[in-house]
Amino acid sequence: MIDHVSLRVRDFERAVAFYRAALAPIGYQVVMEFSGAAGLGAGGMPDFWIMQAEPPLHASHVAFSSERALIDAFHSAALTAGGSDNGAPGLRPDYHPHYYAAYVFDPEGNNVEVVSHADPAAKPPATPKAKAPAKAKPKTKPAAKPKAKPAAKKVSAKPKAKPAKAKPAKAKPKKRR
Repeated sequence: MIDHVSLRVRDFERAVAFYRAALAPIGYQVVMEFSGAAGLGAGGMPDFWIMQAEPPLHASHVAFSSERALIDAFHSAALTAGGSDNGAPGLRPDYHPHYYAAYVFDPEGNNVEVVSHADPAAKPPATPKAKAPAKAKPKTKPAAKPKAKPAAKKVSAKPKAKPAKAKPAKAKPKKRR
């Protein structure tokens, strides 16, 4: 299971501005920020980090998971924020029948994807129905039963013996030749 991913960028300020805007539709925001590093995430946990790096860099691919409507919103927001189109929102049946994704290049050439694997025709899992409250039964007091006294336990007056402590064996002196 992946906990977080870091993406190295040359223009840190531009990258943070881009990802702040592009990932907002899927619930990501800057959660932590340090000099030359920003952690973005949904729900308060930074799982995607932008890090200042020195050139040369090689482009990377990062994919986020979301819902179809939010994937469309990501694509639009990313283009508005300065990204360039690398694949409009839509099905990619060559991956699998329900692979719905959009792709953009960030301002530094990294390929950013947001994808859904969900079948839109699938019914959501059934939620358990709440049970109707049981009818209250009238309370009746049971007939009183005589309480029996517990049998007395025999107590030994002898204290338990403690185990003897073992003394370490003395090493035998070695013979010299």
